[in-house]
Amino acid sequence: MSRILSLLVVVWLVIGALAAYQRDYFADTETNCAEAGSIALTIVAGPLNYMGVNPEVDCEDVDVDVPEPSE
Repeated sequence: MSRILSLLVVVWLVIGALAAYQRDYFADTETNCAEAGSIALTIVAGPLNYMGVNPEVDCEDVDVDVPEPSE
């Protein structure tokens, strides 16, 4: 049973990676937070991408305290 489940998970992720490839997410060499998150969500969504799901991440609203360099 675990072999079948493992195979289903692998196939699910491969379909998600194919969807990300078709959306040209891998074409850009510079990746920011939103792009990386959208790529990951597209891969995890797998076959749902072909049913109309379009996962996207918006990192602009995230408030992260990043240390500033000292002068």
